[in-house]
Amino acid sequence: MTMTATNPTTGRTSATTSRYTILDRPRLQVRTVLGKWETLLALLFVVAFLTNGLLLPTFLDPYNLADGTFNFSEKALIALPMALLIICREIDISVAGTLALSSVAMGLAKGAGFPPASLLFVALATGTLCGTLNGVLVTRFGLPAIVVTIGTVSLFRGLASVVLGDKAFTGYPQLMSDWGQGYFFDVIPREFVVLLVFAALFAFVLHATRWGRRIYAIGNNPVAARFSGIEVDRYRLVLFMLTGAMAGLAAFLLTGRIGSTRPNIAMGWELEVITMVILGGVSIAGGAGTIGGVMLAVLTLGTVTYGLSLANIPGIYMTIVIGLLLLVTIALPRLLRGKKVAK
Repeated sequence: MTMTATNPTTGRTSATTSRYTILDRPRLQVRTVLGKWETLLALLFVVAFLTNGLLLPTFLDPYNLADGTFNFSEKALIALPMALLIICREIDISVAGTLALSSVAMGLAKGAGFPPASLLFVALATGTLCGTLNGVLVTRFGLPAIVVTIGTVSLFRGLASVVLGDKAFTGYPQLMSDWGQGYFFDVIPREFVVLLVFAALFAFVLHATRWGRRIYAIGNNPVAARFSGIEVDRYRLVLFMLTGAMAGLAAFLLTGRIGSTRPNIAMGWELEVITMVILGGVSIAGGAGTIGGVMLAVLTLGTVTYGLSLANIPGIYMTIVIGLLLLVTIALPRLLRGKKVAK
């Protein structure tokens, strides 16, 4: 970088060369790209995909790959708003209970003679009400979200179990089966298309709107965000309601896919949903994360679990894998941060 300097005694100007170069944008470095969590996730997904393809002859069959998306599409729909909630320094443990109660509400509505198309709105309304209860308890009464939602998951699941007893609701309309089990052009599962549409919508809101920037601001420093004029409690309440509504949508698709409402529907899903979000690079401390990372985590987990199921490995081992992944993704960033501080 060349600079000009004027001698105050002689009045002459001379050119000098500075040792520093100021760039408008930082240069793109391979180390920086490879160091991103999303890049590591993409590599992990490729490794898992290729490993399954080599070890399991039926894995690469196009119809098997399409069917494999049913294993994670409903969970991923809940993971999208959960990511926004965790970025905002909140969490919702009650999503599986919300899903169960929404499915029961659809069963009751079907028995009462509601039109088939209205069952979706019943599920969405039930989920939204559950999310509203969580949000009000957190924002209006100042209760910790993790304590509130641990309580409400038992409440929602308990209500669903009391209504069902030892029975199950069946005989749902064909419309629900078409969306829960159906395909577009006999190739692409409808559930997966719905997931991709919502993923694009959530990514746009989080990364390209003022609403998304405010979510990051709240997650980084809620007090500073409040003093800057952001209505923190309103944003948190809306996110709880949105998470409940998406759990209701997942209930509609899952109930249509399995064709019934059972007492154990979506049991343990909250662990898998939170694992998808944390594995996707969303900081449990809030203020950081991307929808792209969450979707990569969804695809990676879906590939691993579907490969295990094709290999006839019992489901309990899948639970162990998910639990280990959750522990590693929470602990690893903290350990790496500790090493950098020690240096």
